[in-house]
Amino acid sequence: MNKDKLRIAVRKFDAFESAIAKIWDKFCYQIGTDLELEAVPLELHPLYDTILKEEGLKKGLWDIALINTDWITEAYSNNAIENLTPYIKNNPPEDFPNGWSHSLRYKQEFNNNVVALPFHDGPECLIYRKDLFESIEEGVNFYSTYGKPLEIPKTWDDLMQVAEFFNRPEQNLYGTTFAAYPDGHNTVFDFCLQLWTRGGDLFDQNKNIKLNSKAAIEGMTFYRKALKNTNAIHPKSRDFDSVKSGMAFASGNLAMMVNWFGFASMCEFLETSKVKGKVDIANVPAGPNGEGSSLNAYWMYVIGSGSKHKDIAYEFIKFAVNQENDKLLTLEGAIGCRKSTWHDADVNNEVPYYHKLETLHKNTKSLPRKSNWSSIANVIDALVLDVINTSKNIETILNEAQEKVNQIENI
Repeated sequence: MNKDKLRIAVRKFDAFESAIAKIWDKFCYQIGTDLELEAVPLELHPLYDTILKEEGLKKGLWDIALINTDWITEAYSNNAIENLTPYIKNNPPEDFPNGWSHSLRYKQEFNNNVVALPFHDGPECLIYRKDLFESIEEGVNFYSTYGKPLEIPKTWDDLMQVAEFFNRPEQNLYGTTFAAYPDGHNTVFDFCLQLWTRGGDLFDQNKNIKLNSKAAIEGMTFYRKALKNTNAIHPKSRDFDSVKSGMAFASGNLAMMVNWFGFASMCEFLETSKVKGKVDIANVPAGPNGEGSSLNAYWMYVIGSGSKHKDIAYEFIKFAVNQENDKLLTLEGAIGCRKSTWHDADVNNEVPYYHKLETLHKNTKSLPRKSNWSSIANVIDALVLDVINTSKNIETILNEAQEKVNQIENI
């Protein structure tokens, strides 16, 4: 007779999959359950479609899902996920809520209710090959070429100059990349980073989404030029999402990239990594009048409102986010969310810059909590593609996108 199953929709990523499998085995050994785990790895769009668009969480197709901060408001607004507050009050996770930074708790809090627990973290940052930057030979050559010292880029213009210096296709080494794959996420994140690091904001004074600001025009002008600079960026940048960018870096094919912290950490754990021990991180570069603000987005565990196994589902995610398993997740190559993990001696021995997560979190911004954000993100995705794939006037592109957002917002 087949066992009943606890079904989890998982974002496809080796570290996520292996960690959840190991945590489940520990859960069965320590806690015990008659259920069998069915964890299904899914790419980004299929994951969104099955849990929200097709109402898989609401209908009980999935007991648990990994969900990111982009989707959490939509899930809450559509009653797709369970309110965890009663469970937490009766049986709280270890050291809740103080075990986590506020920056990893507030996105899933609605009307004083908690609807998710943090799973995987890691703000965007500049990830670079420290062996290249610390090389005396490289430093001498850079100075002789540009008349200034080789330094970690603090501005976007500096990033591109240094990227051109390190761009060596004959060695299969490229200066940098941008994850320009049109998936409604990577291009959206790049748009926001270009906006924020130039002193811009996603909202106008009336708290309406504003895409056609001066900072946005400056950011997209830079972005278009950067994506066309074949002397600086990886030739597959337009096909790269954040994962493929991370794998290219781990393979030793990039000198630098702006990407999620997790892809720096992955370089220290991945067996095939060619840059283990050669990596460090810094703040995201800035525009001429901005500062290196980062983007805070993270993954969480949620329980489907239609699940028939809510009690055991909560027991599992509560177990999964304890200190021991948060560390296990990290050592598998993902990014634990607990403060204890960030400062853990074993973790920092493996990833010497892991403790910098706390500093990164102090200078982050997040995407808006809006139930219609997916529709707005699609508009931003389309405008960025117009920027990099056409020669259309950038201000015109942004104005047209603004009109579409106004229609979505009914302004």
